[in-house]
Amino acid sequence: MPPESTAANHRPRIDVRPDESGRLVTLRGLWNLRGLALAPDLRRQLDGYAADGGLTWDLGDVEALDSAGAFILWQSWGEKLPARIRLLPEHRRQFQRWQQRAIRALPPPRRPLPWLKRLAGILHRFFDHVLSWTTLLGQLLLDMAYLFRHPGDIPWREISATIHETGGRALGITALVGFLIGLVVSYLSALQLQTLGAQIYIVNILGMSIIRELGPLLAAILVAGRSGSAMTARIGVMRITQELDVLAAMGISQSLRIILPKVVALIIALPLLVVWTDILGLLGGAMTAKLELDIGLQQFVQKLPTSVPVANFAIGLGKGAVFGLLIALVACHFGLRIKPDTESLGNETTNSVVASITLVILVDAVFAILFRNVGLGLQ
Repeated sequence: MPPESTAANHRPRIDVRPDESGRLVTLRGLWNLRGLALAPDLRRQLDGYAADGGLTWDLGDVEALDSAGAFILWQSWGEKLPARIRLLPEHRRQFQRWQQRAIRALPPPRRPLPWLKRLAGILHRFFDHVLSWTTLLGQLLLDMAYLFRHPGDIPWREISATIHETGGRALGITALVGFLIGLVVSYLSALQLQTLGAQIYIVNILGMSIIRELGPLLAAILVAGRSGSAMTARIGVMRITQELDVLAAMGISQSLRIILPKVVALIIALPLLVVWTDILGLLGGAMTAKLELDIGLQQFVQKLPTSVPVANFAIGLGKGAVFGLLIALVACHFGLRIKPDTESLGNETTNSVVASITLVILVDAVFAILFRNVGLGLQ
């Protein structure tokens, strides 16, 4: 017999017949979640019989009664047992559970806020972030002024460790991504230049795109995803383990010992990573140029300084320093907003990465507009 037919034979049902005291209501079948799902009209029938207070109820033929079945009966009876009822001891214990606890009504569903209030909330959170970020930047400037007057307090050890963590350990991933991007850009450009008979301009295209744009942008995005998230999570862990509270209790400046070393380290490390990414990107592009356009590595290197003005290299380094400042400040900003729980730690770490990458791309566009007439003279 199919399982559906077996379940249907045990579905909960209500039998009513007259007896010596009036009418007897006998419940049969499975009064549990599985059985209740097979009888959608059962609740309406039950409420109709429960409204008649003169009936006698018999639960002796009930095959199974769980908390769901007992709850439906309890509600239909007006949260009290009928005056005339026949119960097994195990069934009585089910109702005693509901009898001993008050059933709280479900809260009404939350109504969606009007769009104007949602917009006001978004603007409030945005300006709260801007205010906190500006305060952090101001505190950083005050710390640098303090260290200028007290050079003995410069946290060299923390700065050195952060440079190693954010720069030294990122060499592998930036080299791989830069090399592959150089390969792809060079290959796609070579296909177009071959049709025009202008193969030698592959050096101009690779030099301008990698040194001026792709190198700084790739290095910044990789560092934001790798090191920025690690900075935020590390500050959050210090919040959870109450290390930040201990520093405050000991009178040690959090901004001087935690934030400033990270900012200074990234301002130093990211331009160096930009140079490293540029070199690997150009190397990948030169290899493709050799294979596709028969342009030798020596010819590529000799042509590069005359094709790409040195101002582009300076712009790339400047972008690296600015990106490093922004990534470190955003990472520390979201790290200090973490509450002492793991959910906040995960949320703020994600927000830190998203905000850092978005800000890097936005500032890169600003650089492109401000320096649109600098270093673009082709030879």
